[in-house]
Amino acid sequence: MALLCCAALVLLCVFHSALATIVSDMDYGGVPLWINRFLDEPSVLSLQGRIDTAWFRANNPQACPQQCECPIQWPKALYCDHRGLADIPDSLPDRTQYLFLQGNNISSISHSVLSNITGLRWLILDHNQLQSDRLDQAVLQNQAQLCYFFANHNHLSSVPNALPAGLKQLRLAHNQISSISPGAFHSLHNLTLLLLQGNRLQTITEGDFKGLVSLNLLDLSGNLFSTVPRHLPPFIQQLYLSNNSLSGLDEHSFKKLLNLKYLRLSRCGLQSIHPQAFNFSSLIELDLSYNKLTTIPTVPTTLQYLYMEANEIQEFPLTSFCREVGPLSYSRMKILRLDGNKIFYHQLPPDWVFCLRVLESIYI
Repeated sequence: MALLCCAALVLLCVFHSALATIVSDMDYGGVPLWINRFLDEPSVLSLQGRIDTAWFRANNPQACPQQCECPIQWPKALYCDHRGLADIPDSLPDRTQYLFLQGNNISSISHSVLSNITGLRWLILDHNQLQSDRLDQAVLQNQAQLCYFFANHNHLSSVPNALPAGLKQLRLAHNQISSISPGAFHSLHNLTLLLLQGNRLQTITEGDFKGLVSLNLLDLSGNLFSTVPRHLPPFIQQLYLSNNSLSGLDEHSFKKLLNLKYLRLSRCGLQSIHPQAFNFSSLIELDLSYNKLTTIPTVPTTLQYLYMEANEIQEFPLTSFCREVGPLSYSRMKILRLDGNKIFYHQLPPDWVFCLRVLESIYI
């Protein structure tokens, strides 16, 4: 029995270790990177410790740099990650479409280093030492096939300009970015995801996001904003602004964002919200957790998920959810979190069930 318990403990430890590795490898700026097997896209996990390098080199007829691994099953992918590299390897095979360079010490990208590659689709440079003044802008612009460029956890001070027009995802989380280069996004009509959280942005000026007509998700969490930026791409559906110092929201905070569906505003120090701040029917999910709000703000009746845990709420005004209550006038709320506040279940008004008639879960 003791032997069985020890074996189970060892397996559990191995599982947790493997899980931690997978989570670390999949942290591409906080948003998972999904692969499409129909496009023959490679695994996004590091191959370190998962393959026999010597065997692959002996059985793979294609050239492969000594600093990298070139798995037979993904001939267009090069895994050069977590090797302490100071530079991108020279003479990369011209077949390369997926280049994994995360977890190195690369501080610069020169024009010549990728000149041999014309079909690059993914360039992953997370957790390196990249600096804006050592990044040759033309090296990216010339990669016409590039769809994903990731440089999370580096030392960039500005958003690179001259980015390739076909880019679909740009992930620059946790850098030192305090400005957006003029015209940086003008040609990025296909960009759907932009991660800029954990940087030093304070303002967004008119024209900074010009060109982002297809942008779906914008993450500006953990910057230095004191108010909601006014000049955001008007068609975004997901906006993350958590961990900024916003204190309050006025009636114009989200006025032009007519397609906004998911809005995160947790840990912003919010104390007041104008009754018309969320006056748009597209909103599905709203996160206002861990703020300093004393009452529930007015939300659209179409809202389905509201997270307000860990505030200072003391009352439950029914008008926050329903302007009137009737057979066709009720909230579509499904999940409501009010735990960690100063309100208790017995304080709810007696007719709240007629307003929140489709509610599935309430935490209070």
